Amino acid sequence: MLDAVLRRSRGTLIERMGIVVVEASPQRMVATMPVEGNMQVMGLLHGGASCVLAETLGSLGSMLHVWPDASVVGTDINATHHRAATSGVVTGVATAITLGRTLCSHEVVITDEEGRRVCTARITNLVRPLPPDAPRLDGSPARGSSAPQAGGSSA
Repeated sequence: MLDAVLRRSRGTLIERMGIVVVEASPQRMVATMPVEGNMQVMGLLHGGASCVLAETLGSLGSMLHVWPDASVVGTDINATHHRAATSGVVTGVATAITLGRTLCSHEVVITDEEGRRVCTARITNLVRPLPPDAPRLDGSPARGSSAPQAGGSSA
């Protein structure tokens, strides 16, 4: 499932920010993001960029938890910025706080290349059942769809 999501991330904010997922499970997600290109005008990592990294990790971890019967939408994110990052790569590690049937929450710790904490964030996602006609991330037909059978006529 994660491969399907990452394939669909081409041209999205994940790609534009340079986020690279290096470890993936509902309980623990890890990704890197370059500081260059994600800076504010004073030459520091933009706080919003840290939030994008945190939301990406928490949302993907939550999706892995509920797939294939549900999807998730972010309902809350908060972040505390502890120190500036001015170059290199930051690493985000999302650890599940709770993985439930209704809500999933992750704590995300973002560190610089020296292992110093740059930001701590928490993201909460609402679990939503997929409608029967919703497209599947893996390209399979929607549940209950009337996909043509092999060898059958579609006319």
